Amino acid sequence: MVDMSSFPITKRWPAKHPDRLQLYSTATPNGVKVSIMLEEIGVAYEAHYIDLGANETWTPEFLSLNPNGKIPAIIDPDGPGGKPLPLFESGAILIYLAEKSGKLLPADAVLRYQTIQWVFFQMGHIGPMFGQLGFFHKFAGREFEDKRPLKRYVDETKRLLGVIEARLDGRDWIMGGDYTIADIAMLGWVRNLIGFYEARDLVDFDALKRVPAWLERGLARPAVQRGLAIPSRP
Repeated sequence: MVDMSSFPITKRWPAKHPDRLQLYSTATPNGVKVSIMLEEIGVAYEAHYIDLGANETWTPEFLSLNPNGKIPAIIDPDGPGGKPLPLFESGAILIYLAEKSGKLLPADAVLRYQTIQWVFFQMGHIGPMFGQLGFFHKFAGREFEDKRPLKRYVDETKRLLGVIEARLDGRDWIMGGDYTIADIAMLGWVRNLIGFYEARDLVDFDALKRVPAWLERGLARPAVQRGLAIPSRP
């Protein structure tokens, strides 16, 4: 039996299966990256729902795992050297799980780093820009009289979609013929943009050809379908 008692987060969200990877998350675009990845690679894990509406990421227990107060975060009881590994930041978790499982990240060094660069592209651009568009289009920002912030993020979102559209020219997936963590990183965000954020028309999504087809292929994957609903609400 793995001893998880040294991690304060396990006091608030006890592990029923401490020998399994522990996932602390919510089904947001960042959160589902990890649940999709875990479903794709078939690692045994236990998911704990973190209620963002109740500010559970700002509790001392959660902050002990991620001092930045954001989901997702994990504890792998079988980390490097057989010791438990706590880890936050969805991009870092994707790379860790890919390397641990030997799946969804090319072994070739050049292709590996090129895949990672697209993960960073999502982390540094797609997530922040799409998120700001959502704020100014659907949430509190829509009440602002000054519409320049909304226009800025609409224009930048269109530009970023154009980058993906160009990348997918002659490719089924971001890295070509093989589905990788680069696709996993982006799928939830593009889905959220046109679904939850209700920005399909705003960003002229249907004027694109390759991105909608890529999104449809990704969402058709059984592991993606399962991962999008994990963790389930209590």
